[in-house]
Amino acid sequence: MNPRATGFLDRFFFISERGSTIGQEVRGGFATFFTMAYIVVLNPIIIGTVADKTEQVLGGGTVPNLPMIAAATAFAAGILTIAMGIFGRVPLAMATGLGLNAFVAFGIATHMTWADAMGLVVLEGIVIAILVLTGFRVAVFNAIPAQLKTAISVGIGLFIALIGFVDAGFVRRIPDAASTTVPVKLGALGNGSLTGWPTLVFVVGLIVTAFLIARKFKGAILLGIVGTTILAVVVEAIGNIGPQMAPGQPVNPDGWALIVPKLPSTLLELPDLSLLGQFNLFGSFSKIGGVAAILLVFTLLLADFFDTMGTVVGVGRQAGLVAPDGTMERSRSILLVDSLAAAAGGAASVSSNTTYVESAAGVGEGARTGLASVVTGFLFLLAMFFAPLTQVVPSEAATPALVIVGFLMMTQIREIDFSDYEIAIPAFLTIVLIPFTYSITAGIGAGFITYVFIKALKGHARQIHPLLWVVAALFLVYFTVEPIKSVLGL
Repeated sequence: MNPRATGFLDRFFFISERGSTIGQEVRGGFATFFTMAYIVVLNPIIIGTVADKTEQVLGGGTVPNLPMIAAATAFAAGILTIAMGIFGRVPLAMATGLGLNAFVAFGIATHMTWADAMGLVVLEGIVIAILVLTGFRVAVFNAIPAQLKTAISVGIGLFIALIGFVDAGFVRRIPDAASTTVPVKLGALGNGSLTGWPTLVFVVGLIVTAFLIARKFKGAILLGIVGTTILAVVVEAIGNIGPQMAPGQPVNPDGWALIVPKLPSTLLELPDLSLLGQFNLFGSFSKIGGVAAILLVFTLLLADFFDTMGTVVGVGRQAGLVAPDGTMERSRSILLVDSLAAAAGGAASVSSNTTYVESAAGVGEGARTGLASVVTGFLFLLAMFFAPLTQVVPSEAATPALVIVGFLMMTQIREIDFSDYEIAIPAFLTIVLIPFTYSITAGIGAGFITYVFIKALKGHARQIHPLLWVVAALFLVYFTVEPIKSVLGL
């Protein structure tokens, strides 16, 4: 590599200053991409198979157009992740937010056209961007007590690990939890035994990756993903296992969860980006009324606001980018890019884009700067043309990395003073509710409300930052938005 180019990259991204190398950043960028490339496949399945109010299938027309949604998803993720790397200069990758996309598809688009729903997402992103520009979002970020930020990071670590176990099929959701004694179960049978070759592939990948991490092997996480993928391809070639669910076929509980690891017959595809720009900014107001539209924007806004804040805190702490007082360099730029990404995701008609917790996989590989994000972003852009290759890595091969990263983030729990119940109880609720509710926002909200409540009752109200009173009140509204809508007859 040209020494001058190396010097420019080092200065621009603070590579040496943060104790990293270009090699670490590249490996981290690849690791992050492989752990979140599933979104290119999963987002079309979530938003491309549900009819909107016009009874058209999302993505345009009366039939599913999944390749179009996949191309737009990869395009938005690529551009926005590169923007985060250049302007935020942190190893945070972006893509369509899971959870938010399902809420938009099932909770919003069924009452209006898809373009109208995307208009609400754009409005939400604009509002968050204004909050960043006015300094409010950054002020809230800095107002959070340092130990609560640590709790958020630990909770996200558990959340990442749970995502890994669930996406690998090691832990299964129980469809009708009301009629059972537990909400999740081990393996497909739920009797404590594991079945199926895909689950074995995950277990082997987890053990090997854990061993490489314990040996402090450079490139351990990325090598674990690649090696496990090769094993998965071999297993599928020999066993012809197939997917868990296929059109017209009975459910195969021992099949691959999402992607069947097969070598593709073709490598290149020209992407169709005609979905970009398909949004109607104020169409929803005429469809469901102004009050209902504003409440939906508020719900999207609060979920986006704190999901991102939690992810930035969690991954930032893991990367050593959060100062002892809880502040973080370039936080304004990071939050502004994320805010604009929400609007950009709506404008691209693929739902709100947000910062991904899977970025921690790259950090676990050694990434410390925005160069890793630039690498991840370019891989997403390449994925538009090499879409068949993105469908080779099954979730069972990528998710061992998430479990290991969850462990690494969990080690920060030692920084919380559990002898001080005023902070320990809110921290505990934050830690457990993030994975238990499958929601970063819910865990943060419970922690904030409890923190303010306990401090106030103990006569320590002056220790509460004024903004935390505001945020706690907003979370009360967020948690009670459905009763509020019921009272208003919405």
